[in-house]
Amino acid sequence: MKNNYYAVIMAGGVGSRFWPISTQEFPKQFHDMLGTGKSLLQQTFDRIHHLIPSENILIATNARYNELVLEQLPNVKQQQILLEPAMRNTAPCILWSALKIYHQNPDAVLLIAPSDHWIENETEFLRNIETSFKACAENDILMTLGIQPNSPNTGYGYIQFEETGAEIKKVKQFTEKPDAATATKFLNSGDYLWNAGIFVWSAKSIIAAFDKYAPEMMELFAQNDKNWNTDLETDFINKNYEKAENISIDFGIMERANNVQILPVEFGWNDLGTWGSLYQKLEKDSQENAVVGAETIFRDANGNMVKTQSGKRVVIQGLHNFIVVEKDGVLLICPKSAEQDIKEITSEVKNTFGKDYV
Repeated sequence: MKNNYYAVIMAGGVGSRFWPISTQEFPKQFHDMLGTGKSLLQQTFDRIHHLIPSENILIATNARYNELVLEQLPNVKQQQILLEPAMRNTAPCILWSALKIYHQNPDAVLLIAPSDHWIENETEFLRNIETSFKACAENDILMTLGIQPNSPNTGYGYIQFEETGAEIKKVKQFTEKPDAATATKFLNSGDYLWNAGIFVWSAKSIIAAFDKYAPEMMELFAQNDKNWNTDLETDFINKNYEKAENISIDFGIMERANNVQILPVEFGWNDLGTWGSLYQKLEKDSQENAVVGAETIFRDANGNMVKTQSGKRVVIQGLHNFIVVEKDGVLLICPKSAEQDIKEITSEVKNTFGKDYV
């Protein structure tokens, strides 16, 4: 059965909210953000490999990160890396991977997983994935994992489900990032889950969904049907990938399809999308300061997030609830309450100091 299990790790993002650690040339998924000795990509691969054979795990990334992937995942072969020649969001890449895998194994079931999420209980995560694989192997459904919300977070999308008593629920509707009042209403209702962006389906089902809901994209990729997994595949992608619509799998397929189901899960999930979310997952001292990489002295300082290159000695006095990040001659000092401005800050840095710093 496990020979039919496949995964696609999405590793093409830039992670600009984690500047200055995450840059265009070296994004956050290739960094050891948590001080574990492994990058987020390596942790994701190792986690999935417990269930899925390593040769069945594909890495989807930007062409510029090919060498980084090969360096960090030495067991991965070049043919397992999908090199996107242009940034086109998640839908085109997922269709590409589904067609590629289908032409290897028509009975394949696929896990689509971001490369940069934190999973606390990996055993429970793998149990949930196996439950999803079995359901998708037996039924024509598109599945997503829904995180039990513990706060009215406005940074996540929400999914409403029908309560039938079954473990796997039918999806009623998707809602993009709501305002605080709406998020509170969702949390109190009990029938909404956070959208984790983790999907499971059979290759057959997702290809059929693209054929129905994104026919132009399907027509574009179908031109290569005789050449998947051959030397001609790369030429086709390089010439045609940029012609695909720039759209997410949520907008392109999931919010349109009528066979979408959701599995409520609780395995200690965090999308590690911002410095604040990373801070939440790190160990803290008695003054709620979190440190990665640095050797620190805190004086009258609490609630700070500090990340530097290994062994950097840092002394902080009188600073409260700040982000302090250092990398390669760049130092960011920013209130945690203003971390949403970091994307804007990177634009100013690029204009002032040049693109090499972002």
